[in-house]
Amino acid sequence: MPTRRDLLQAGAAAAAIVAGGRLGGLRGAMAQQKLTEAELLNFPRLGNVTLLHCADLHGQLLPVWLREPSLNRGFAEARGTPPHISGREFLRHYDIPLKSASAYALTSEDFAALAQSYGRIGGLDRMATVVKSVRAERGQDRVLLLDGGDTFHGSLGSLRTKGQDVADCFKLLKPDAATAHWEFTYGEARAKELISGLGYPVLALNVRDIDNKNVFAPYKIFEKGGVRIAVLGHAYPHTALVHPRVALPPWNFSLSENEIRAAIDKARREGVSLVVLLSQNGFDADRKLASHVDGIDVILTSHGDDALPEPVRIGKTLIVTSGSHGKFISRLDLDVRAEGVRDFHYKLIPLFSDAIHPDPDMAVAIEKARAPYAAEAAREIGHTESLLYRRDTFRGTFCDLVCSALQTQRDGEIAFSPGYRWGTTVLPGAAITVEDIFSGTAISYPQVFRTTMTGQHIKYLLEDAADSLCNTDPYQRFGGDMVRCGGLRYQLDPRKNAGSRISALEHMATGKPLDPARSYTVAGWGSVGDTLEGPPVWDVIEAHLGQIKTVRSKPQTTVRVVG
Repeated sequence: MPTRRDLLQAGAAAAAIVAGGRLGGLRGAMAQQKLTEAELLNFPRLGNVTLLHCADLHGQLLPVWLREPSLNRGFAEARGTPPHISGREFLRHYDIPLKSASAYALTSEDFAALAQSYGRIGGLDRMATVVKSVRAERGQDRVLLLDGGDTFHGSLGSLRTKGQDVADCFKLLKPDAATAHWEFTYGEARAKELISGLGYPVLALNVRDIDNKNVFAPYKIFEKGGVRIAVLGHAYPHTALVHPRVALPPWNFSLSENEIRAAIDKARREGVSLVVLLSQNGFDADRKLASHVDGIDVILTSHGDDALPEPVRIGKTLIVTSGSHGKFISRLDLDVRAEGVRDFHYKLIPLFSDAIHPDPDMAVAIEKARAPYAAEAAREIGHTESLLYRRDTFRGTFCDLVCSALQTQRDGEIAFSPGYRWGTTVLPGAAITVEDIFSGTAISYPQVFRTTMTGQHIKYLLEDAADSLCNTDPYQRFGGDMVRCGGLRYQLDPRKNAGSRISALEHMATGKPLDPARSYTVAGWGSVGDTLEGPPVWDVIEAHLGQIKTVRSKPQTTVRVVG
């Protein structure tokens, strides 16, 4: 079996360790030269089956800046375990050198400085290069390419075309199967139209129509390397709870261990030697699932946008999580015999755009797909002196910007912004473009509401959000981060029962405790309500940037976690 260091992505040990300061110029170029396409794709192949996995693309066709979280807090059984470690703790756990290529790709440490050295990561044209290389090396008859969903949503282009721009490009990768989540928010007719034109199946054993019939095939059997492989699809089980019902098809979504067991048993009776679960459940839920359900050899998990350089083994099940926004593609080589998996090799391949050459066919397709909205995407609407990022458990500087816009433009004493994990990063000193704003807000229900809520109602909303974050049952965690707040300070105790975790609420404008009986003016967006009206959030942000011109984000300590 390979050692931990063998399993780390290419470039971790070889990348330069540069001490201190902002990187650039010759020093940045020297570090850049440490990364080559051959090195990134080098892999000690093994066995007879190769699984390639990508997930949570969120509509990003081009290479991106994307900072991983500096705080990825886990609760209950997940506390302090991957993927709920970050920063230097993450580097120590995986023995990754500071300031290396892997440190830049996988953590927030020195992100803005290292970005100058290592550049953007991702791009479907780079992914296409890797996929073609692996297929050429292993042979098409040994490789399965599987997409974990959240693919055709989350960007300006995907919103304008309802996912068609991404679909036209992504299907050129010739995936073997996929599952889904955000794609359903285009509504029933568009979701079916989009999926029917892909040329490969979307699998979901847990999605049923009003007659309790499967909307999609529960699984598909492939034969690769002389092995019969069942790929089970599992769409996001909480879809109907986290989106407005009016935006969704009239389908039921679930997470049933018995349904999964039944699908596994049926597939095994068909002579399957390898069972792969292609899942949108999120890592914590899939870790529990692996401990409860026998017979799953590999879980390719997604929804949480997490990236880990090693699989996590639960019993006999390997759990792989492959990051988001096109930054990575996972390669898992398996030695599979009739009795099951004998051995494996794994690599999380970072798609460093300056090291991996773009596939010409995909590059042409991307340019064509982006052409109708390219000028709009590039329009500058402000600048930032601060690093703007989306992900951390309780805040993100991009989310701070959104909350400030809601408060100032909608005259809200308090603002709420959803804790979505998707959204790209803007470097300090850069222009903020239309594309940057849409990459963190492009949903089909973007209306900014303005209403009044009592202090008691506000606490209830925070308690509900806290329960979806730190519920003791992983199946009841919804996989996002805590709702973002503007104008509020509070304390969270995850040890307490639902409804009692939030305390010490303070209205920051007055410095006084939030009055349960008083009504406050609240602005927010991304609500699951079906009848909200208001301007789209991107218009509100643009108006705000038009007034302030430059974003200067300040450190905030609005959430105190105890226990």
